[in-house]
Amino acid sequence: MTATTKYVIKYKLNGERRFEFAQLTSNSLEEAKQALAKIHDASDEITDITVSKAL
Repeated sequence: MTATTKYVIKYKLNGERRFEFAQLTSNSLEEAKQALAKIHDASDEITDITVSKAL
């Protein structure tokens, strides 16, 4: 079992600022993209992604 940490992912969804919390193993952009892909449609435009530890 891999240890995870709670991160906040800030991004734009179709031009609108959004954020989500996710349990990730690291703050990598690739892992954040995978987490966002699970909750949004493939047709959605996701841009300006930043990942940081949740407070």
